[in-house]
Amino acid sequence: MNKYFSALFLFIIFLGIYYFGSFSKIPFADCVGFVLIAETGVWETTATATSHFLYINTVISIKNLLDINAIEASRFLVVFSGAATVSVVYLTVKSISKTEWTSLTAAFVFGFSFSFWRNAEIVEVYTYNSLWISLFFFSVIKSFTEKKRMYILLSSLFLGISLWVHIQNILLIPALLVFLFYFRNEKKYAAASLLIFAVLFCSLFILNISQGLPFKSPYSSDQGTWVEDSLKKSTIQYVKDFFQSFAYLIYNFNIFTYFGVAGIILLYKTNRKMFFVFATGAVCVYGFATFYAVSDNYVFFLPFNIIFALSIGYGLSAAKYAGLRKFSWICLLIPVGYFALYKAIFLTEKGKEFHAFKEYKGGLDYYILPWMNNNVGILEFTIDKKQAPEPIEWMTISAVEYIKLLKSKGYTDEQIRKF
Repeated sequence: MNKYFSALFLFIIFLGIYYFGSFSKIPFADCVGFVLIAETGVWETTATATSHFLYINTVISIKNLLDINAIEASRFLVVFSGAATVSVVYLTVKSISKTEWTSLTAAFVFGFSFSFWRNAEIVEVYTYNSLWISLFFFSVIKSFTEKKRMYILLSSLFLGISLWVHIQNILLIPALLVFLFYFRNEKKYAAASLLIFAVLFCSLFILNISQGLPFKSPYSSDQGTWVEDSLKKSTIQYVKDFFQSFAYLIYNFNIFTYFGVAGIILLYKTNRKMFFVFATGAVCVYGFATFYAVSDNYVFFLPFNIIFALSIGYGLSAAKYAGLRKFSWICLLIPVGYFALYKAIFLTEKGKEFHAFKEYKGGLDYYILPWMNNNVGILEFTIDKKQAPEPIEWMTISAVEYIKLLKSKGYTDEQIRKF
């Protein structure tokens, strides 16, 4: 019962953190596009790589049920999903480590990790996606640690559902297949699990084809050629991408990166089967996210980051680190680290130049600090017809449409600036 109390405690704590740090105005990037679609109230009926079928329809459902606008419905879903994911990470680490302090530490480290925290503060699909992925990992580990057959079925169910949120999760199919291979002696459950996943996966194609879309539509998009571009980079760029991925890892997990590596080694020594399941998923996701040719590729590391957070918890549970228990409170200082780095970068000329160049959307505040309250909004930027020193038309197009929609509902420019 104690572990569920702790999970609830974490949920409440991070619900508060994410809510009070949440965006004050609709941020830049893809946020306004999601809000626009939800505000129209038109249900998403296709499952393409960019439509995010389940995310959009869940926001619309919340909007209708609670009778609130699309902005608050989006905030509710993202903040709730973020806090719930932290609790699932705690329960998952507790299942494998059997140690309370390491589980709590891993949960706080993950909850404060930059990429996840940032996405729990804005209107994006990745926090909701992380919840389903964390449930998939939870079920996989429970299958190994408690040998309850129900979790074999739930593993495929959660991963299958996650595909309806974001198609990136096909990268975890190899991990699922390795997992089911290890449970092949449970023939009925392994077969049923595979069937559940196959039905959910194939339904994506059936839905789209029934509406006249091409077969490849669930994993392709007419909005860009990002996958193709990822294969056209120079060798130097691939090397830069690789080292950049390490920078992301360290910025997310700071000194706890060491214990993540220790956890990987420990899992390899103690449970080879579980190791190969998670190693398969980690390599596929990390490799894709590293070389994917989009400007915000850091968000595609999130499924890997969940795996790494679980590894941090497992690494800390090693007997030789038992003495670190009294220092585990250090994880609570992670937010201070972000603020200290922010101040340090401001002391440099390069930092000041970068801040000035990106000031149109918040500068260093936007790139270094995960919390988004008192942020610069895309709607006020668009209404005031401000200019950015770089192309952002792909953002302002949706902003213009959303502004028109709001004006048709009687909102004034001054009111819209506050959204």
